[in-house]
Amino acid sequence: MMLALNNLQNVIYNPVIPYVGTIPEQLKPGTLIVIRGHVPGDVDRFQVDLQCGSSVKPRADVAFHFNPRFKRTNCIVCNTLKNEKWGREENTYDMPFEKEKSFEIVTMVLKDKFQVAVNGKHILLYAHRISPEKIDTLGIYGKVNIHSVGFSFSLDLQGTQGSSLEPTEISRENVQRSGTSQLTLPFVARLNSSMGPGRTVVIKGEVNTNAKGFNVDLIAGTSKDIALHLNPRLNIKAFVRNSFLQDSWGEEEKNITCFPFSPGMYFEMIIYCDVKEFMVAVNGVHSLEYKHRFKRLSNIDTLEIDGDINLLEVRSW
Repeated sequence: MMLALNNLQNVIYNPVIPYVGTIPEQLKPGTLIVIRGHVPGDVDRFQVDLQCGSSVKPRADVAFHFNPRFKRTNCIVCNTLKNEKWGREENTYDMPFEKEKSFEIVTMVLKDKFQVAVNGKHILLYAHRISPEKIDTLGIYGKVNIHSVGFSFSLDLQGTQGSSLEPTEISRENVQRSGTSQLTLPFVARLNSSMGPGRTVVIKGEVNTNAKGFNVDLIAGTSKDIALHLNPRLNIKAFVRNSFLQDSWGEEEKNITCFPFSPGMYFEMIIYCDVKEFMVAVNGVHSLEYKHRFKRLSNIDTLEIDGDINLLEVRSW
């Protein structure tokens, strides 16, 4: 599946803590660092440091210090150590770690920031203060049990699987071929083959920092019916689904265990068409299913995307 969490490289099992190890390749945008472990009952704090070297005296710069604390208030403190001086702390109080529970930390390196998810839930973003090219060492310290540390260096943010959807004539003039080939919105594309069981659409993008919402629509071109309308609303944390059939909207579906989007975050949304329903996953985690209301799946041939996102890539197969 996306986000390559199953085929990690250079995996280290059951490292002794404190652990200090060399990162085998450069941390380019798209790299994932996956740490799986367990929080002991007597924990007070632990930390994961992305370091520039392993020098102790003088202490090596720490580009990204990720430090869950369990004392008075449960929080995660993030910071950067430069020339043996700490900078401004960034604190996150939405605490995903629990004593005597297992965890999986996935840190994704992006061009301008780190994005961290714990147990499949987006937790925080941390803007680079030191260029990630300078990071060559991973340090894990404190009261924590680590089962494995692995990397995925091969995750290309521009992806390889499937074929890229070019915007159709309707919005052809909108395609910008700048350094980052972001796609102009509204994006409208004809699917390379129409919808049906086993078909997959993948959308990669970044949510704007002040985003209210966006929408992804699968449309039957001839009738203009919207078979699937996905509408994450960040201002109210609702993930609305609906269909627009015979000129009217149906009943909205909203139930969700965890709202998967946050302002500023990078996402990969997968829409998979099954016999009875669409299934949607975000960043490798299943989010929802939507029973087909529009039954003539082979008539669904158009994709439209619009709203408060920076659209990076759309593929289908």
